[in-house]
Amino acid sequence: MSLKIIVLAKQVPDTRNVGKDAMKEDGTVNRAALAAIFNPEDLNALEQALRLKDRFPDTTITLLTMGPGRAAEIIREGLYRGADNGYLLTDRAFAGADTLATSYALSMAIRKIGDFDLIIGGRQAIDGDTAQVGPQVAEKLSLSQITYAEEILDVENGKIRVKRNIAGGVEIVEAPMPIVVTVNGSAAPCRPRNAKLIQKYKRALGGQEKAECTKEGKELIYADLYLKHPYLNITEWSVADVNGDVEQCGLSGSPTKVKTIQNIVFQAKECKKMTGSDNEIEELMVELIANHTIG
Repeated sequence: MSLKIIVLAKQVPDTRNVGKDAMKEDGTVNRAALAAIFNPEDLNALEQALRLKDRFPDTTITLLTMGPGRAAEIIREGLYRGADNGYLLTDRAFAGADTLATSYALSMAIRKIGDFDLIIGGRQAIDGDTAQVGPQVAEKLSLSQITYAEEILDVENGKIRVKRNIAGGVEIVEAPMPIVVTVNGSAAPCRPRNAKLIQKYKRALGGQEKAECTKEGKELIYADLYLKHPYLNITEWSVADVNGDVEQCGLSGSPTKVKTIQNIVFQAKECKKMTGSDNEIEELMVELIANHTIG
């Protein structure tokens, strides 16, 4: 059996280092001020896809992401780990998208990709923490969905069995494919890069990255490689390429507006040193219960 899997991935700002310049005046994230990383839970989702490929070697894994030209790095990272190809949605018209506009753009791209058995992505992105994009993509494509997935247990006879990690315990659910699955951060971490795949895909570039090299006066020394090895060309799609409605993309298609972003740092006002004796621990427990910190 072979599967066709689409992995939704996002390049996100590293929110562990949010500073005063993290937000623009228009309420959008100033991505230039923050380091960009592969969204952690999307890596968990990629690992689940790769495990399915381990079981069914003829499986094809396609990465789909949206962002500026530099987001092609997400595609490369996926290729280094075992994905087969990827698409980057990049267009100024996509900029400033909230979850509604993002899910619209992704759903239009998925329609263009066409045949698939499974769409899988992280539960949520660390730059928004909404957990809305996956379910919205499912709704726009009229697909069933399984959220809070921790492990894909089995795929057989057109059905998928998934273990969900939910409040109060776990549950095993079964559903027909095609389907959208979103994965928790408690799922297995993604495997590291593969050395052979790094050598194979290290020169994979998107169109905007190639344009930047030319703009900066840098010669594409390996230009002939992109003709001989088409897999090194990361496909980029605009709004027009996916037959999208510009009014439903980016800021124009985003009813959600972010008012402000704050970096909250917790600082202790006082400290108390303890020896670890039973009496001190008992006194501390009484104090914590009295001020409703616990209990």
